[in-house]
Amino acid sequence: MLETAPIPGGSSGLGLYQRGSDYLIKIVGGQGLMSARAHGSEEALGEISCAEFAQREGARILIGGLGVGFTLSSALRQLGPDTEVIVAELVPAVVAWNRGRLGEFAGHPLRDDRVRVREGDVSLILGEAASVLDAIVLDVDNGPEGLTRKADWS
Repeated sequence: MLETAPIPGGSSGLGLYQRGSDYLIKIVGGQGLMSARAHGSEEALGEISCAEFAQREGARILIGGLGVGFTLSSALRQLGPDTEVIVAELVPAVVAWNRGRLGEFAGHPLRDDRVRVREGDVSLILGEAASVLDAIVLDVDNGPEGLTRKADWS
């Protein structure tokens, strides 16, 4: 394990792990959530959800969950130069990892001028911005044992 980070409002934390040339983000002592090597579903999510906005001027897209950045990178490839992409990430360390050692895997999408990062719960950000968004792309959980919190169940 290279680093750990607390999950706001959670009892466990996230760990950044390295196996050879692959990096993984896992629940500490638990399941793997995302990998720099296996990311086909993340790329498909960004591509499919943003394809229809490629020609829309001034589109505003919210992506919930940064992960290793593959959904964001794929979305950016679909979207025009005047698009704004807001990325909501609950765990600040995930953003820091993407600005550092993980950035190269997805092509450093956080460096794109169209991207605005909001650290915090996507539901709060969605509540503030839903009326001005063209699309909402959520890749925020891996089932009931991933990052869900008891507060999410009610």
